[in-house]
Amino acid sequence: MEENNLARLGGSLPVPSVQELVKGSPEKVPARYLRDDQQLPPPMIKSDYNIPIINMESLLHGNELEFNKMDAACRQWGFFQLINHGVSGSLIEKVKKDTQDFFNLPLEHKEMLKQADGDMDGYGQAFVVSEDQKLDWGDMFYLTTLPPYLRKPHIFPHLSQPFRGTVELYAAELKKLALKIIGFVAKALNMDEEYIRELFGEGMQSMRMNYYPPCPQPEKVIGLTPHSDAVGLTILLQLNQMEGLQIKKDGLWIPISPLPDAFIINIGDMLEIVTNGAYRSIEHRAVVNSEKERLSIATFYSIKLDGQIGPAPSIISAKNPAKFRSIGTAYYVRGLFARKLDKKSYLDIMRIENSENPTN
Repeated sequence: MEENNLARLGGSLPVPSVQELVKGSPEKVPARYLRDDQQLPPPMIKSDYNIPIINMESLLHGNELEFNKMDAACRQWGFFQLINHGVSGSLIEKVKKDTQDFFNLPLEHKEMLKQADGDMDGYGQAFVVSEDQKLDWGDMFYLTTLPPYLRKPHIFPHLSQPFRGTVELYAAELKKLALKIIGFVAKALNMDEEYIRELFGEGMQSMRMNYYPPCPQPEKVIGLTPHSDAVGLTILLQLNQMEGLQIKKDGLWIPISPLPDAFIINIGDMLEIVTNGAYRSIEHRAVVNSEKERLSIATFYSIKLDGQIGPAPSIISAKNPAKFRSIGTAYYVRGLFARKLDKKSYLDIMRIENSENPTN
């Protein structure tokens, strides 16, 4: 598929840098960030229960109890923490340092890598589709990383070293990890594993590096609007020790306490569709605090761009009819970036009983 046909999958309107705004030590939050449209976060309270913890080494060694535990985590939570994942600690430390160094650059340096019109890649914000839309309290740097032909020529080649080399290594390692996890998903649900390998083997990978500055009125803003991830699988790395991720379960927002050296894994909308709803993507959000910045990197892995998103044929039957329509991945991605974040609304339009056309 020609790269120039893929260059414009969607973008976001330019907005001010929240990191720069905070440098002025404002006492109050500007009106555009006040989130009267959200159930604002209560004070952070430690949950009596946290998301499941899965040991990748045990999975790889064929431990049936761990395998069943992963299956249950995907069905009941849509999230789990992954330990002993095989990505080297030294690489993770480099990722953390180089990402922090990027956000510490002067604004004029970061803006040399700002988003182009109609393109998501670069420094800026995501899912801003109107000038009067409420904004999240955070900045991001978004990169398409794999396959290499999808990397944006105005962004990726201009990353400074060692940042670019670190991103290259991290992208390769997380692709391998994502495919291992997706392989276990296929096995757990008795899906045609060859079909899943073909669908995801050369899938799209992107990274969203997040910077959430401290806020003078944290109870009045949201770091990241509640949403489910529209991708296949998300692998989240927390860069510092400030908590902020919350997931919605049983109508409650549950704060997640990341384990040191663990990844937080969550099922995305694409996998909910492919599994025909057996595994569900879960709403989550990011909240901020008044004391310290929070940094994270979400690495997204998705179906290949020239693939077809729909329930896996091997699990569809008279007893398990298709719940979702099938469309081309490129149409799906363009539809995604044309909308603002809003809970699970984008997945909902993929449901067969929904009349809205996701390609519009």
